[in-house]
Amino acid sequence: MLLKELYGGIVIPPAVFSELQRNGIPIAFDWIQVIVPQNRAAVQILRSELDAGGSEAIVLAQELPVCLLLIDERLGRRAAKRMGLEVTGLLGILAESKKRGIVPLCAPILDEMIEQAGFWIGGQSSIRLLESTRRNRLAGPFCGKLIREHAPQRW
Repeated sequence: MLLKELYGGIVIPPAVFSELQRNGIPIAFDWIQVIVPQNRAAVQILRSELDAGGSEAIVLAQELPVCLLLIDERLGRRAAKRMGLEVTGLLGILAESKKRGIVPLCAPILDEMIEQAGFWIGGQSSIRLLESTRRNRLAGPFCGKLIREHAPQRW
């Protein structure tokens, strides 16, 4: 529920809604709104390089007046940035939540994302997140392992 606490509500396109349902993630919250992107031609053009969810999300983000696009796929992020969109990912959401005091520590949440949701985080990404949230102690088995393997000797 970090998204609700950070932003009050979010908008997702139908393809993302379908992906979430296929993965067993229920979307029955009043703060999540499903909106169909209007520019179907742009969605089809993006489909040559991205999946349906990423394509629809990028086009929808272009159509909305004030938008921060949450996208983690590397190709999707590149395409969105190429189109001038502001993007963040799950790690960015986590860092912002820590910054605003919504979560006290990032490492336990990272561990849970890795262990329970199968989320893959590159070693350098997790190090940057923990450094940016000014967390000096390691906590959690997975994040600690990532950092010990990839971090500078000072850790």
